[in-house]
Amino acid sequence: IILQVGVKILIKNKEGKFLLVRRSLEKYPEIKGRWDVVGGRIEPGTSLLENLQREVFEETKLKLLGIPTLIAAQDILRIPGKHIVRLTYTGEAEGKIVLDTAENDSYQWYTKEEIKNLEDIDVYLKELYESKF
Repeated sequence: IILQVGVKILIKNKEGKFLLVRRSLEKYPEIKGRWDVVGGRIEPGTSLLENLQREVFEETKLKLLGIPTLIAAQDILRIPGKHIVRLTYTGEAEGKIVLDTAENDSYQWYTKEEIKNLEDIDVYLKELYESKF
């Protein structure tokens, strides 16, 4: 079985809203729940924080501020022969969003309540919100 670790982050702005990105159908044609938070798989041999910083910058050109807080660890076992551990953080970032449109085709800032009611949301983000907020 293949084990992978992914890092994700709920980036919060000054108005208390969280950044969600909509995954591209070109890159992820089979995806259900296109709205998710920024993140991706770690590169072995580099720290979780380095990977989180890299993913945020690659996908949005934002720079993380301070040390993010780990809020959840989830098992993703939907693919036979693969086990993914998803670590989700919360934190703040600075800069102007410039999306990597190969990954995501849109972004939006949402309140906690808006995220709870959002359709087409990643199942693991939905699970996190139902258990943590």
